[in-house]
Amino acid sequence: MKMRAAVLHETGRPRPYARSRPLTVEEVELDPPGPGELLVEVTGAGLCHSDLSVISRARPRPLPLVIGHEGAGIVREVGPEVHDLKPGDHVVFVFAGSCGHCRYCDRGRPNICTTQVPSRLAGALPSGQRRLRWRGAPLNHFLGVSLFAEYAVAHRRSMVKIDPDVPLDDAAVLGCAVLTGAGAVLNTARLEPGGEIAVVGLGGVGMNALLGAVVSGAERIVAVDTNPDKLRLAREWGATDTVLAGRPETVAEVRDLTDGGLDVVIETAGSVPAMETAIAITARGGRTISAGLPEVGSPVSYLHAALVTDERSIQGSYMGSCVPERDIPRFVALYRRGKLPIERLRSGFITLDEINEGFDRLAEGGVLRQILKPGGIPAA
Repeated sequence: MKMRAAVLHETGRPRPYARSRPLTVEEVELDPPGPGELLVEVTGAGLCHSDLSVISRARPRPLPLVIGHEGAGIVREVGPEVHDLKPGDHVVFVFAGSCGHCRYCDRGRPNICTTQVPSRLAGALPSGQRRLRWRGAPLNHFLGVSLFAEYAVAHRRSMVKIDPDVPLDDAAVLGCAVLTGAGAVLNTARLEPGGEIAVVGLGGVGMNALLGAVVSGAERIVAVDTNPDKLRLAREWGATDTVLAGRPETVAEVRDLTDGGLDVVIETAGSVPAMETAIAITARGGRTISAGLPEVGSPVSYLHAALVTDERSIQGSYMGSCVPERDIPRFVALYRRGKLPIERLRSGFITLDEINEGFDRLAEGGVLRQILKPGGIPAA
């Protein structure tokens, strides 16, 4: 079938992207789903910093490429060997598909399953095949999904079924921002009621970490960011304290506020300065958890002796340590009860033709989640 998609032909173009146009909207061909795969109409896809890092060349991927890894849609065609989904079902995409039977999956850690890593890095689906073509030549997939397009072919284990009464515009952020942010607090940190936490970086993932901290019953939630508007939002959404980052006194201010730092600090900005701040505001005996993906090759150092004498823990959190089949329904249940108001994350809707301008806004740091409507925005 033919469809429209945003294709990335070259990375590292200068901003503003509205002028350099790294993404071009092309008519591409999408082959039918193969064994274990489905064709899904993409109803909404979130613009995420992980996509931006590919555009900027901070995290290189094979080109040409159709990016986009966070979204939701409606199943339109089922390939061979898929028996538990049917046309018309609603699904959320998952950017880190798993095999279900390796050592990590067997231990309840499908988020770090390695079986699909080679295919994802190569720009292919788990089968090793590419279903996308442009002018007769193969196009690369992004993280096994490629959602900045009207339709996507993806493997069954790259999606989770949701009830049809869940608004797809809200469901679009479940597979990345919610899993990564709320999951980092509820799964990786296992924050308990009455606990204390800081969130460093208030993008879409960071705001979900904040919401996760509220859900957990944290007594103290310190929000840290360079954007005063996001700090204002954080206080409205449940932060007990807000501190402006990027100043020489930021660390001292947090430590003074919290009698020497916090027991749990989540870093979600994906930058070395943010991670350094997170480590510096973690109390003795505390845990620093990084859920942000920095530029490839970015090192962070810490004194070995202090790691021992302070009994510190520094830990990564990939996709919020989530089991998608378990956690997406949990987060949907919290959303339905008003406990996880993910609809607040929306910073507006855009079309494929507006995608470069959307990434300019994301790079400027003034938005949380813009939702791309590949088929166009329905009239009100």
